[in-house]
Amino acid sequence: MSGNQTVEAFRAELRGWLEENCPQEMRDGGMSEDAICWGGTQWTFSSPAQKDWLERAAAKGYTVPTWPVEYGGAGLNREEEKVFHEEMARINARSPLQSFGIWMLGPALLHFGTHEQKLHYLPPIARGEIRWCQGYSEPGAGSDLASVQTKGADQGDHWLVNGQKIWTSYADKADWIFALIRTDTDAPKHKGISFLLIDMNDAGVETRPIKMISGISPFCETFFSDVKVPKHQIVGEENRGWDVAKYLLTHEREMISGGGAGLSGGGRALGAILAESAGEDGLTDATLRADAMRCEIDALAIGLTLERYKDQSEAGQGAGDASAMLKYMGTELNKQRHELLMNAGGSDALEWDGPLGNRAGDWLRTKANSIEGGTSEVMLSIVSRRVLGLPG
Repeated sequence: MSGNQTVEAFRAELRGWLEENCPQEMRDGGMSEDAICWGGTQWTFSSPAQKDWLERAAAKGYTVPTWPVEYGGAGLNREEEKVFHEEMARINARSPLQSFGIWMLGPALLHFGTHEQKLHYLPPIARGEIRWCQGYSEPGAGSDLASVQTKGADQGDHWLVNGQKIWTSYADKADWIFALIRTDTDAPKHKGISFLLIDMNDAGVETRPIKMISGISPFCETFFSDVKVPKHQIVGEENRGWDVAKYLLTHEREMISGGGAGLSGGGRALGAILAESAGEDGLTDATLRADAMRCEIDALAIGLTLERYKDQSEAGQGAGDASAMLKYMGTELNKQRHELLMNAGGSDALEWDGPLGNRAGDWLRTKANSIEGGTSEVMLSIVSRRVLGLPG
């Protein structure tokens, strides 16, 4: 059987499985906060269908389709992964599970973790049993992330961690946190940092939500007061956590760029949504139609670029610094998309829980996209210096 025949056989098998196992309720392409399944011990399913979809997909390895089978994935190769996303989009299926464990920690563990760490942490992530948050930014270390000052004092068999993280997304709902901790205070700032895994239920861990202008609180402050972290909960080498951090940031920026462009699965065409918002007469505003078309074309272009970098990664060449370009374009496009949705909705879009839902809140949330994962200004600086090779 040729390669094409093998791929098409997989497509037929997958199509049949999806038709049988993806509930109709999960075929609306839902991308709103209410539609996302985050998993974790505190998670409450929005419906029996959402629970069924997660359990069926996890049992098949389809929550993390490219991860090895022994770590909870389906072991799909690159061509099969493309087919998987095509078939999910064909029926407008929601992603069965989304999480920082899948987008960020998982790839870092697969690259830097020991076999024992992979076996211990990855399968629960794939099954949606453990929810992770990211402990990077601090009050004095945002864009200059290497200046983190949360300290881990060596106590022999464990570190004693003290300090504060900020803008910790969903920390109040997370079970564990992956964090950058300074374990050598005498080393240069990019050195002496370790990448630690910390149980959010450990004594001395405290979270406080930060209320935003949108009225919701996905961000938190996280405090560590004499938290004991066992030595086996380090990923990579001691004092070499910056290597892990850079690798993870590449995946975070790719994830944000895909989500910003509306490419993270399912989703309805922007033009269709705008036409509904415009009422019975449809989308008659020529400028709005042109802007929507331009936005959709840009989204397709970013999607193709992401696919190209994924192919390069399969060949051993990751996106590297180009992830900054993808992140910048994806987040800027996401802001444009929501600006158009606000324009089309008129006064109805200004309501928090009106006929168009919380469109105003979603629009305000997009402003954070160009800050989290590195500000747009920092991304442009990376592109100019490390991608284009311009002088500093």
